[in-house]
Amino acid sequence: MTIHEHDVVVVGAGGAGLRAAIAAEEEGADVAMVTKLHPVRSHTGAAEGGINAALRDGDDWELHAYDTMKGSDYLGDAPAIETLAQDAPEEVIQLEHWGMPFSREDDGRVSQRPFGGLSFPRTTYAGAETGHHLLHTMYEQAVKRGIRVYDEFYVSQLAVTDHDDPEDRECHGCVAYDIKSGDVVGFRARNGVVLATGGDGQVFEHTTNAVANTGDGPAMAYRAGVPVEDMEFVQFHPTTLPSTGVLISEGVRGEGGILYNSEGERFMFEGGYANNAGELASRDVVSRAELTEVNEGRGINDEYVYLDMRHLGEERINDRLENIIHLAEDFEGVNPIDEPMPVKPGQHYHMGGIETNENGETCVSGLYAAGECACASVHGSNRLGGNALPELIVFGARAGHHAAGRDLGTAEVDTGPSARTETEDGLDTPVEPGALDTPDSDVAADGALVEPVELVERAVERERARIEDMLERDGTNHAEIREDLQETMTENVNVFRREADLKKALEVIRECRERYQGVAVSDPSRTFNTDLIHTIETGNLIDIAETITLGALAREEFRGAHWRQEHQERKDGEWLKHTMISWNDGSPELYYKPVVLEGENKEYEPKVRSY
Repeated sequence: MTIHEHDVVVVGAGGAGLRAAIAAEEEGADVAMVTKLHPVRSHTGAAEGGINAALRDGDDWELHAYDTMKGSDYLGDAPAIETLAQDAPEEVIQLEHWGMPFSREDDGRVSQRPFGGLSFPRTTYAGAETGHHLLHTMYEQAVKRGIRVYDEFYVSQLAVTDHDDPEDRECHGCVAYDIKSGDVVGFRARNGVVLATGGDGQVFEHTTNAVANTGDGPAMAYRAGVPVEDMEFVQFHPTTLPSTGVLISEGVRGEGGILYNSEGERFMFEGGYANNAGELASRDVVSRAELTEVNEGRGINDEYVYLDMRHLGEERINDRLENIIHLAEDFEGVNPIDEPMPVKPGQHYHMGGIETNENGETCVSGLYAAGECACASVHGSNRLGGNALPELIVFGARAGHHAAGRDLGTAEVDTGPSARTETEDGLDTPVEPGALDTPDSDVAADGALVEPVELVERAVERERARIEDMLERDGTNHAEIREDLQETMTENVNVFRREADLKKALEVIRECRERYQGVAVSDPSRTFNTDLIHTIETGNLIDIAETITLGALAREEFRGAHWRQEHQERKDGEWLKHTMISWNDGSPELYYKPVVLEGENKEYEPKVRSY
């Protein structure tokens, strides 16, 4: 049995994972990244728009924090939001010093563009390939520092002790399937494991996310006892290409691109959706506006609207948005210099995730999370464009530093079941959620009594047996299950949500879970077995889909990205709280904890969110 030992093990090597690994190395830790994709193939590379940071005269971190809190519809936690706004400028300057090729003004300053929901043009960018350059800049640093990368190792389980109270549990490592050899190996982390596994867009059919974005980190942490937070809040980006879900950057609208319907109306203004900000209203506002136009018969081909940037001129488009030309031509056969692009909302980002504090810590000792897989909570019920990339570098750095031993002070955001103030007892679900008859626990029996290395070895043995079973038996192919799961989520848990639809989705998710019990891998090979990887991922998607739908059914209000037909108002008196779900050994438990609106210098007071 192979067990690799390091001080800090980072799972995932996108923006958050790379920054965490660099930060841990800066503290002198022996650090390794374990990743199912080569670092520069991570989905961070698809980020187009930019990185928000208060860098200029006339702007400051407090304005950035206020915009973020307003954008979150007052469901973000002030300590986390203020940490993001305070740390972002230093992190962006660090990237520039590492050689990131930011776009620049004629006077040599780093360029900043307007983005939706911002009171100041504070989005720094590198053309429309910001994420691509971010990844390469940080991967260069990882190579320079000699950080070990276990490339094409798929982490499928955490090695966590089995104390009854999750807050007493300890994470000592993880288990990975070596895609190249077919072996199941263990990773012992002496100081900490940092989950940086990215998003979970594959829960939906139409998504901007890569095929690899299957919510592995949140699913593993959830089953190991860490609560997931605000899972109902899923962002649908207003401008994706209808044929593929490929993202068209908010940078197009930031530069002055306009949206119009089949009647030629600039509906964001003429329809009264956002009389001041228009196309640069918050993403949830624009997505709902587009779908409303389509549903009321003013869509093009009853499916999409037009995004037009022809008036910007060829020179400006080539200078700032060149890759948008290639995307529109390659996937829709449209040259956006000469004609408008078809766009419609698509799943883009998950505001919810693994509950952490502002230092990246979960309630399980030694387990951290950062980036899209985590929920600190910075974004609350709606993320502003340009706030994902600073989240990666700010909280990736903090998690890496803390895991390697740096004292970051006492966190102000509470984590774990002890933070609850109220339990949801009366949720009317049509089926029993969670594990079936035999809870598939991801924590080791008697794990509290054994040495850390033995705990990892036991986890390896358990996972090896599970994988062998899937490879050797006959049964259902995961693809059929995944297709049904994605279909019900897209149909019933999308931008517009209704109680009956959410209950229907829970029934289908339950059926998917039952069928998954008999899932089998049709490819018998032991090397580069993508069918096996996708089969394990589908199991994670089932858990993630269920938490999203449970949270959506429970939250009876309209806040940020969460729209409920039966509840068309924000209810601060009742719902100014985080929706928490814990696995509870296979019986999901829903509870709530308060939002922290008390900041460093002020308390954020919920106001009407208009643009």
